[in-house]
Amino acid sequence: MLCVAVKKRRGNFSLDACFELPTPGVVALFGRSGCGKTTLVNVIAGLLDPDSGRVALDDVVLLDTERRICLPPERRRIGYVFQDARLFPHLSVAANLKYGERRAPARRYVSLDAVAGLLDLGPLMDRRTHQLSGGERQRVAIGRALLSQPRLLLLDEPLASLDAARRDEVLPYLETLRDQLHVPMVYVSHDFDEVLRLATCIVLMESGKTIAQGGVGEMSLNKDLRSIIGADAVGAIVDGTVLGTDPSSGLMRVRVGRGELKVQAATAAVGAKLRVQLLARDLIVATQAPRNLSVRNTLSAVVTAVTDDDADSDLIAMDIGETLIMARVTKAASRELGLAPGLPVWALVKSVSLRSHAFAAPPAIAAPPAISPGSPGA
Repeated sequence: MLCVAVKKRRGNFSLDACFELPTPGVVALFGRSGCGKTTLVNVIAGLLDPDSGRVALDDVVLLDTERRICLPPERRRIGYVFQDARLFPHLSVAANLKYGERRAPARRYVSLDAVAGLLDLGPLMDRRTHQLSGGERQRVAIGRALLSQPRLLLLDEPLASLDAARRDEVLPYLETLRDQLHVPMVYVSHDFDEVLRLATCIVLMESGKTIAQGGVGEMSLNKDLRSIIGADAVGAIVDGTVLGTDPSSGLMRVRVGRGELKVQAATAAVGAKLRVQLLARDLIVATQAPRNLSVRNTLSAVVTAVTDDDADSDLIAMDIGETLIMARVTKAASRELGLAPGLPVWALVKSVSLRSHAFAAPPAIAAPPAISPGSPGA
């Protein structure tokens, strides 16, 4: 469990953050630029002293101002990956990685060879940092942080300085670390696509305060999140189970709620978990069972709420079997169809609309004994 409750005033800015979320997993600190995300992770890392507060990871107290406990950064066993890689330019990739090893405690849970394999760093070992692409530099920075054997990994917008191609190059490596090493991560971002792919939990921040927190599916329906990500990104995030491949279409069949979706996604084994983003703009609502349509996905649902979206449209929340999704419809259509809580409906979504909106879901994991924190100074 990562427990954070800290306050810090810097000029006209005031940080008042409080959250408590399970580990391992990826906790995304999400919000607009300037909301205090970096200030918060710097407090967690010990790079910035708060005015008051407490930070604890599992059974290790890193900070408690009332008890006058404040472990220095080097004793917190926290790895930090910055927006700029901050590698040593006079050293090779191998030497940069070995610097991380030298900072590690005697008890280690990941080796240099394992990190090089997970991050595909083998071909880069003899290069200097100026010979690397932006994505390669960030992979080396992540590897160096991991080799310090951290009990917690902080990543402060590590992909913000990369173009879209380099970002897409690095994201799969971060997913691999999440799923294979199970190191708890706090991931700072204002890019919701990154959060969608990586996070297991979201802490929403605004003007220095943590205003909401919870699982990704729950938070995807949060009205404060909707106000940040914009109308086009509004929708539900659901985790489904792969049923197999539809032989006629080649699409992957995924069980969500009590229904089934056919999506374009990378091949996954039957039983694997897949995370799917259903954007409200892409869903069509029908009050009669649809027939003879090109749309491949039809989910039976029950309307749970109808809320104002803007002057011309409503958001329709629908239950598809202990799972909520949303559709955006015009107010005129909402009136004409008589959409109201309790009404049985069908939600339609084109398979092509789900392209680039389906990813491997984080597995349900328990903290392995290999990364037991031990003593604070380990």
